[in-house]
Amino acid sequence: TPGPPRPPAATEAEAPVIPVLVLACDRSSVRRCLDKLLRYRPSARRFPVIVSQDCGHAETARVIASYGRAVAHIRQPDLSDIAVPPEHRKFQGYYRISRHYRWALGQVFRTFRYRAAIVVEDDLEVAPDFFEYFQAALPLLQRDPSLWCVSAWNDNGKEAMVDAGRAELLYRTDFFPGLGWLLLAELWDELEPKWPPAFWDDWMRQPEQRRGRSCVRPEVSRTMTFGRKGVSHGQFFDQYLKFIKLNDRFVPFTQLDLSYLKKEEYERFFLQQVYSAPEVKIEELQKDAGTDSGPVRLQYRGRDSFKALAKALGLMDDLKSGVPRAGYRGIVSFVCRGRRVFLAPPSDWTGYDPSWS
Repeated sequence: TPGPPRPPAATEAEAPVIPVLVLACDRSSVRRCLDKLLRYRPSARRFPVIVSQDCGHAETARVIASYGRAVAHIRQPDLSDIAVPPEHRKFQGYYRISRHYRWALGQVFRTFRYRAAIVVEDDLEVAPDFFEYFQAALPLLQRDPSLWCVSAWNDNGKEAMVDAGRAELLYRTDFFPGLGWLLLAELWDELEPKWPPAFWDDWMRQPEQRRGRSCVRPEVSRTMTFGRKGVSHGQFFDQYLKFIKLNDRFVPFTQLDLSYLKKEEYERFFLQQVYSAPEVKIEELQKDAGTDSGPVRLQYRGRDSFKALAKALGLMDDLKSGVPRAGYRGIVSFVCRGRRVFLAPPSDWTGYDPSWS
């Protein structure tokens, strides 16, 4: 029997306009990023692409110009050196990036007056349903003040650690993932006056900025990074980033009910799912070759226990302001040998300890 009638799809004219802001500098491989964005975007009117270029690199500027009117090319006017504390001299690149972000986001929200934007860097390749995902998630972000971003990225999204058959699965996370993310103009109003001189993403992860809010993130990443050369010199790239699986199955998110991501509903069903899963020891998990397929829980009791378990399982084990990557209320959800595992603190968890790092 057919289900209830679908509401008519929003017409092209009613659908919100969400620009994609691409931050570029001196990588002519920005072509790979732009080609995929332009190939997959369903509408040039609804998803204008704005490339903001820092560094004044001529070859990269030529590549961007070669797209003609398909993208808007804006240039960060201030290319001067930044005075940094002597011990930060080797971090000059991070200061430039922070200055560029501030300028580019200012253009998008102040000059062009958009109400929301998706931020992408020049070394990201997007999935076929990248735009569908953000279009569907925008209303959630607008309605739920406990959310402050939607990200395309799963920090633990290596192929063996995700359930590729459940590409429609989305989560809440207390960790700011970045790497292809959506924010509202209201958030920029809040952040711009205090925007930091460097290391903007870790600054976002501090309790003073996050203020208890979460982001939405996918089971399977909708972006992948191909940029080994960058300010962080490939440290994470070889260990983690190059193994992140990029989703290849189009999920019609705008036709799915995403209300399960609202805070009250999510906490009810997610916490119940996690704490009703049987607790196992890591040895059982590592030797048990998927005889029983139900979800299980691994409990950690402190920072060292979290780090040891994460390391043993191939999860990212670093913490920022006490929050584990992809964690929600201290819980990290992933797949191990085909089995859903929740790496979780005891159920009487009371909050993050920023001294955990």
